[in-house]
Amino acid sequence: MNSKNQKLLFITMLAAQAVVISLVERLIPTPFSFAPGAKLGLGNLISLIAIFTLPAKDSIKVVSIRLLISTFLGGTFSTFLYGFAGVTLSYIGMLSAKQLGPRRVSAIGISILGGMLHNIGQLLVFAWIAQSLLVLNYLPILSFSGILSGFLVGLTANYLLKKVGPLRYYHQIILAEWK
Repeated sequence: MNSKNQKLLFITMLAAQAVVISLVERLIPTPFSFAPGAKLGLGNLISLIAIFTLPAKDSIKVVSIRLLISTFLGGTFSTFLYGFAGVTLSYIGMLSAKQLGPRRVSAIGISILGGMLHNIGQLLVFAWIAQSLLVLNYLPILSFSGILSGFLVGLTANYLLKKVGPLRYYHQIILAEWK
């Protein structure tokens, strides 16, 4: 298998994992009874792994495929709008924070930022649809759930990235071939 096919396979594998995790998460009752509609954001685990193991142009593919397929399999146009706003703001923020380097911010910090930005993106779309900024009063509650879930997802991502560490050498060889 050539390196282009390996690259495509890796991107597709990560996207498929993210879709499955997102669909399974829909079956789990929300652990945040104080924040109706809030979820753990377990699919963000794969987004973090993609951000840390792939170049930006490829990690955006993983995130985009996850959003499109997850919405197609179990969403509506409005869930796509909310998801698109949340994913876009979250991805840009997480990728920007990663650029600060591991001495300034960890995978946990990046995940927390992503969780909060995802909620902000969704609330902004809801405010636009409702034509009222009053919905932003829900931001403190969603921020708390974003921090909590971002911490848990980041902790898991940090653990997985350390376990995948021996594979990084393999990824670096593949990434060098992709460039």
